[in-house]
Amino acid sequence: MISFQNVTKIYNTNHSQIIALRNISFEVKKGELVSIVGKSGAGKTTLLKLILKEEEPTEGKIYFEGEDITNLKKTEIYHLRRKMGVIFQDYKLLPSKTVYENVAYVLEVMGKSEAEIKHEVPQALEIVGLLDRKNSFPEELSGGEKQRVAIARALVHRPELILADEPTGNLDPYHTQEIIRLLNKINEMGTTVILATHHKEIINTLQKRVIVLENGEIVRDEDKGKFTL
Repeated sequence: MISFQNVTKIYNTNHSQIIALRNISFEVKKGELVSIVGKSGAGKTTLLKLILKEEEPTEGKIYFEGEDITNLKKTEIYHLRRKMGVIFQDYKLLPSKTVYENVAYVLEVMGKSEAEIKHEVPQALEIVGLLDRKNSFPEELSGGEKQRVAIARALVHRPELILADEPTGNLDPYHTQEIIRLLNKINEMGTTVILATHHKEIINTLQKRVIVLENGEIVRDEDKGKFTL
């Protein structure tokens, strides 16, 4: 599904160059759940931004479903992102909208009909176990519930790929395990998941493929990896 071929990403500042990723190559197959692991500054978020086309590689090629996405036009980037769902550490919920409205908003932006929205939103909320909180506002939710709303929002348009950037960074151990079980469930339903994290318990619980980044380079890639940073 995704292929990085000799990808380097360099950020130029006023006084120096920062090499965020250095000549990395790997593939993620359709239906995989892959954890990208590394310390802060290792290049995890940059890698996700390259897939999302929020950043461009300095060198190398990136392929999505066999298509070279390295030099897409703006209109083509929009269509690419419709195939993806993104989960952030800080939820990014709209405080003035209910749980239902936060999830529905994604479909509204995509131009979906009211009938489609009424069909898809409850299904997404049911998957994350929040259908009974559909009329609640974000301020009325716990951190774990907010992240589950964010997951429902990422899922509602039925993406082929979920990108999760430190989704448990603000959660306690109980809610962390809850979110990981949910991501695992989504993966088992057929959605490809790429999870960026530095959380030891997550990696050891999942027992799925782990790619370890260190100073912008891949130092380990194991099918059933454990946390050994």
